[in-house]
Amino acid sequence: MITNEDILHLAKLARLQVAEADVLGYQTDLEAILGYVNKLKELDTEGVPEMAHADGSTNVSREDVAVVCPVDERTAMIGAFPVRSGDLLEVQAVFANRTE
Repeated sequence: MITNEDILHLAKLARLQVAEADVLGYQTDLEAILGYVNKLKELDTEGVPEMAHADGSTNVSREDVAVVCPVDERTAMIGAFPVRSGDLLEVQAVFANRTE
């Protein structure tokens, strides 16, 4: 059985804020998911080939080719950037207010 403490611990590991009122719902959902996984473990998969994608698709990629833009366009783009140091452009942090 999954406890309230388990849900709060998982939320902390995932860096999610979970309201106390939502804990029971998450507990019920997670128990249902894990119950289904346990049911799947009962299946005999001997001789069934492993697969990465159910539809058989493969990763399609293109060659990475650098495209050089004209010097005046590059200079204008860098010049228009609000925070920079030489050719280095500073962007807003992706993980702002991140807690450990």
